Amino acid sequence: MKIKQITDVIERFAPLAWQAPYDNAGLIVGRPDDEVHAALLAVDVTDEVLDEAEREGCDLVITHHPIVFHALKRFNSADMVQRCVERAIRRGIALYACHTNLDSAPGGMSWYLAGQLGVENLRVLEPSDADAKVGFGVVGELPEPMAAAGFMRLLQKELAVKAIRHSDIVRDEVRRVAVCTGAGASLIGAARAARADFYVTADLKYNDFMTPDSALTVADVGHFESEYCAIRLLFDILSKNLLTFALRRSACTRNPVNYWV
Repeated sequence: MKIKQITDVIERFAPLAWQAPYDNAGLIVGRPDDEVHAALLAVDVTDEVLDEAEREGCDLVITHHPIVFHALKRFNSADMVQRCVERAIRRGIALYACHTNLDSAPGGMSWYLAGQLGVENLRVLEPSDADAKVGFGVVGELPEPMAAAGFMRLLQKELAVKAIRHSDIVRDEVRRVAVCTGAGASLIGAARAARADFYVTADLKYNDFMTPDSALTVADVGHFESEYCAIRLLFDILSKNLLTFALRRSACTRNPVNYWV
């Protein structure tokens, strides 16, 4: 199957035009008309993921994070990015990323994670100027109010989180929940404006936890933990549209952040 036939399926769901200006989603290594036989789905392109692709006979690796964000001036294996890109080119492995376009797509990353947590009646937390249905983050309600401690335990269970960094728990019960996968500190104001009780995201800084004037609790579950669902989401999108194409969910994609617990 040609790469273009596969990427067209993804881009119908999450057009590249919906990516953020700083992003580099799309086909990074390979040509649209190249023939591929199997795809490996992962969060990041790493040495371990490329080992797995070669071992499993996958000549296309589809990730959430683009391996290349900035221009490469050399290909001499001086760092992991150069090494992996050089290796992919030499071994004939195409690399494709579906990043902030998948974040902002209706039914995309935040929608998927919120659904995993049981949040219903979802709407976009920060809509784009061009289309109110497109944007970052979602907000919705749990079917029934849940004790804040119980919701924390739900996060740990569903996301396999070892530790959750959070602000003061200001409400005993949680009903309205805002979610933004990945780095979502910029949407704290939107979560507050949406009158959310609880905001689930990642990559918060020290001052982001200072919300004494707010009824909002913010929780940092970890970047990787919040975005691991990309593998399942991409598998669902592709498997429903490409019934005869081989897809494999990576067993080697891993969190670069370690916890001493």
